Amino acid sequence: MTDPVPYRPLDAGAPPLLFPEYGSTRLRAPHQPPIAIPHTLTETTGPTGCWDRLMGPAAADLTAQHKGEPIGQRITVSGRVLDEDNRPVSDTVIEIWQANAAGRYIHAKDGWGAPLDPNFTGAGRVVTDAQGRYSFTTIRPGAYPWGNHKNAWRPSHIHLSLLGPAFATRLVTQMYFPDDPLIEIDPIANAVPMPYRQRMVSRFDIATTQPNHALGYLFDVVLKGRDQTPFEEGGDHG
Repeated sequence: MTDPVPYRPLDAGAPPLLFPEYGSTRLRAPHQPPIAIPHTLTETTGPTGCWDRLMGPAAADLTAQHKGEPIGQRITVSGRVLDEDNRPVSDTVIEIWQANAAGRYIHAKDGWGAPLDPNFTGAGRVVTDAQGRYSFTTIRPGAYPWGNHKNAWRPSHIHLSLLGPAFATRLVTQMYFPDDPLIEIDPIANAVPMPYRQRMVSRFDIATTQPNHALGYLFDVVLKGRDQTPFEEGGDHG
């Protein structure tokens, strides 16, 4: 007889749908309790193992998508996608989108007056390997104002969207940087209470820093359980 698996309580760090300091949640948070809709076969199956045929080759180097070099500090972000028992989750698509080094998104509705970078689009995609590992190279994004309150600035961050065995399993989170003072005063980051907020902060890593090329940061994503990474509950976060 095998030993019983220890009970792992559900994670309590997910951001709430309503967080008044984050102004947009006051408008979009639901007023009625959620209704559980059972998944059908369409929601629970997908193109596992053939993402490249469906979506094209990985776009793991966001600094090499144009003719010239983008402006800013080049970085490499790497880590693992894990389940609640610290087991690797392979074949997970990670979509990446972010602002450029000046804090500007290449988006028609981004009215921030910082310059666009013609050599940086800010979007990429990788797929985890058999050990759940991933890695991508990009430019460290800049902070930007966002109008939530007086003198509001978003800390530098990278959006990560994960797709598992089916499109309905999409999870979205944000990765922050360990030396950013804006995290402590940002309503979006602070919607996640401590110590869970620290799970969204990457770690500088000299071992993955590439000499004369890129600083290295580590960021593991835990999909559920006691050590789960906080994920956004729907909506389009800034």
